[in-house]
Amino acid sequence: MKALRNYLDKIKPNFEEGGKFHAFRSVFEGFESFLFVPNATSKTGTHIHDSIDSKRIMSIVVIALIPALLFGMYNVGYQHYQATQTAGSFIEMFGYGFLAVLPKIIVSYVVGLGIEFVVAQWKKEEIQEGFLVSGILIPMIVPIDCPLWMLAIATAFSVIFVKEVFGGTGMNVFNVALITRAFLFFAYPTKMSGDAVWVSGDSIFGLGQQVDGLTVATPLGKASTTGVVPDFSWDMVTGLIPGSIGETSVIAIAIGAVILLWTGVASWKTMLSVFVGGAFMAWVFNVAGPDSAMAHMPWYEHLVLGGFCFGAVFMATDPVTSARTETGKYIFGFLIGVMAIIIRVLNPGYPEGMMMAILLMNIFAPLIDYFVVQSNINRRIKRAIKSNE
Repeated sequence: MKALRNYLDKIKPNFEEGGKFHAFRSVFEGFESFLFVPNATSKTGTHIHDSIDSKRIMSIVVIALIPALLFGMYNVGYQHYQATQTAGSFIEMFGYGFLAVLPKIIVSYVVGLGIEFVVAQWKKEEIQEGFLVSGILIPMIVPIDCPLWMLAIATAFSVIFVKEVFGGTGMNVFNVALITRAFLFFAYPTKMSGDAVWVSGDSIFGLGQQVDGLTVATPLGKASTTGVVPDFSWDMVTGLIPGSIGETSVIAIAIGAVILLWTGVASWKTMLSVFVGGAFMAWVFNVAGPDSAMAHMPWYEHLVLGGFCFGAVFMATDPVTSARTETGKYIFGFLIGVMAIIIRVLNPGYPEGMMMAILLMNIFAPLIDYFVVQSNINRRIKRAIKSNE
């Protein structure tokens, strides 16, 4: 590492003002800050110095996502071999999934970071670390058969119109990864829903068998189309079911949740409130809901199926787009859980619900914080009046 540090110090003058590569200064600074802790310090004014910066927070989130990503890769291979009724070892299944998912990760990062590099150069600013998380989230929340060109278009749309036009990292109103999925869902619905997108039918570098017209539905999809409540099975918890790449395994997501909570990166108040809200609304529909499979699905199945757990742990807790007041986090999370179940039950054409619930509450997060702060102000005014009487 010392040799790399010395090399960067040697070529750094070329990227500073007046150097022959000064036009790429932000790109160099981005790679340098990714590899090493910046040694620049503040000279004047009041500043807060902390060992935890945005780069380390993003790195912790990426680490927390790894268990779900690795299991998702294995599950992609497992579902393929199951659907094609062929035998395969653990290595073959994981290898198949790895080769199927890797291009999506590459496309996501190349497109997203490429746009961020261009914008940083144009604005003569440092490259932000925000897309480190979005870049890995995007491939994990799409079906395995989502075409790469569609993923590239949706990623570019989200980075430009959801992030950069609002001012960049920390300024966006909506979750970038979820807007990518929403763009795909509304622009290319046949590639994001139905029974033909959740299991790959391709043969990849000799792994698996090529199959045309492979159709496998998710448990939520079956419930919404057949009207039959699926029986609970431990596959719903382990994640050995069809679904988006990183959203199926409750166990892998729980490992990520422990990492986020232990490091203090995510709020347990938001996370817990999402599950409480979802369980409460599912119970309400069980007691007094319409005569449909989704309404009569047990509350615990609602929580383990679809993207509910993934959304509660990794999406609802996004510090930029969620509520920031402590009381507001309870309200924000609870309403996400409630809205997700309402959308699932009352909209048969869209049995997921979690994506739209989080995006809807992203809109109301500032309003929730406003009312919480205003309530605190009003209480303090009343206490001050009483003390002066």
